Amino acid sequence: MAGLDQAFGVSGSLLFGLAAALGSGLLIGLERERHKRRGPHREPAGLRTFTLAALSGALAQALDVPGLVPVGALAVAALAALAYLRSRTRDPGLTTEIALLVTYLIGVLCVTAPLLGSPAAVVVTALLAARTRLHRFATNLLHEEELHDGLLLAALALVVLPLMPQLPLPWLAGMKAHSLLGLMLLLLALQAVGHVALRLAGPQAGLALSGLLSGLVSSTATVAAMGTRARAQPGLAMACTAGAVMSTAATWLQAQLMLFAMAPDAALKLLPITLLGMALCGGLGGLLAWRSRRGEQASAAQGTSDRRGPLRLREALLLSLMLSAVAVAVSWAREQFGASGLYGAVALAGLADAHAPIASLAGLQGAGSIGTAQLTWGLLLALACNSVTRSVTAVVAGGWGFARVVITALALPLLLAALLSWVIT
Repeated sequence: MAGLDQAFGVSGSLLFGLAAALGSGLLIGLERERHKRRGPHREPAGLRTFTLAALSGALAQALDVPGLVPVGALAVAALAALAYLRSRTRDPGLTTEIALLVTYLIGVLCVTAPLLGSPAAVVVTALLAARTRLHRFATNLLHEEELHDGLLLAALALVVLPLMPQLPLPWLAGMKAHSLLGLMLLLLALQAVGHVALRLAGPQAGLALSGLLSGLVSSTATVAAMGTRARAQPGLAMACTAGAVMSTAATWLQAQLMLFAMAPDAALKLLPITLLGMALCGGLGGLLAWRSRRGEQASAAQGTSDRRGPLRLREALLLSLMLSAVAVAVSWAREQFGASGLYGAVALAGLADAHAPIASLAGLQGAGSIGTAQLTWGLLLALACNSVTRSVTAVVAGGWGFARVVITALALPLLLAALLSWVIT
């Protein structure tokens, strides 16, 4: 850089910014040039125009003349408006005109922060190039219910969550209202991601993928639903069993995500244990799914007709309310009875739902009230008690032939995880 300073009398950072602006303009202009019309009715802005717009922004910023940058932006906006008025009868869109102004501003940004300006140019180019795909997604693929749920999730994450208090609440065992809402958003986000994965995968993924995604909401309910279908449709029994087993893998996954959300340091220490559970359950479920591809396709074809939105707000809200109640019970038991009271409360709560006591334990560990060892054995206890509930549900809903595979998928990871926990704690 010093050699450049001496040779040209300008700073190397300025030359780097101008080069970034030149590259950004060329990149955006190349995309616009490929999509503009040819002949007498072609659009006025192409490769050269966009490159010059980016360089204009960079030079306006580099000259450091007061007011030159906004004046240049007004000039580019005026030129874009004239171009739009000229071509509005043929193309009512404003994409090219807005992109021209954005390119000028990217040129300005490249001088002050080239490491931000260049990525911004890449993002703009990608948006422009994805026009057909984005239009098809918005008009043909995106359902009204999905749009509504997406807006709801965005409102909760961007509007409600920042307004939630972050002070520990004594009546919530030191947990934060902000953390509880964050947990609810985590559940909703998992539902949304699962829904998108199901839409993208299509019917070939079948009941195994459906079981995994449904297990992110409630593995017990998923086991019951799969068992009922297996009893009613014996030809799909193996596919339904695969879905039920995959829901148990989702329980381990969701437990790890909750730990990362509320006790990240402990989550890293417990990662080998949860990965073991996910690998065993996921491997068994995948093997069953591979052996039942025919039934899998028939089941998935039925599932793709569901036009409900991806989010299950009621389930997420009920789980969040349960978290509050369980947190109070677990904290009270710990204060009154020590470790034995803590484990008793976790066991009782785990019979109804595994996620609530795990989240409560994670909150206590994150607040420094319990150690990693107590968190580890409490997590395994909650999963073991909930496995009892899911085992009984499997027998009642699907019969012994269905239940014995589900019980194996529940018991084997717990036994091996307990041995691994005994070794590492």
